[in-house]
Amino acid sequence: MNAITLIAERRIAEAQEEGAFDNLPGAGRPLDLEDDSMVPEDLRMACKVLRNAGYLPPQLETAREIQTVMDLLENCSDEREKYRQMQKLNLLLRKVGASRNRPLNFEEYEAYYRSMVSRMRVAGQSADGKDDKA
Repeated sequence: MNAITLIAERRIAEAQEEGAFDNLPGAGRPLDLEDDSMVPEDLRMACKVLRNAGYLPPQLETAREIQTVMDLLENCSDEREKYRQMQKLNLLLRKVGASRNRPLNFEEYEAYYRSMVSRMRVAGQSADGKDDKA
């Protein structure tokens, strides 16, 4: 830790000991993590209703689908099902890329995708591409 961090930590600890943080407004209640400051005022109620109903914006729904497919791939033992899920993952990633005005950063999924492809077997071949029947 640098000196500024140490000084800040020490002052916070002293303030806690002196009771400076006791009886603050909202103490003991959960934090309100719904920050609507970026939503126009006339749309806030509609956004809250949709959020409470479980609606997700299309981008977040697609991200959730991608994570679900990745989880399925990780736990799937059927090669045909893995292949279908990999096709679905590829389609979802292309969908995300097409919906954005800037290129999609595939780096977070690329290593995972490569590891899944390397474990795939094509009928009659091992994962390294050699013939099983030899």
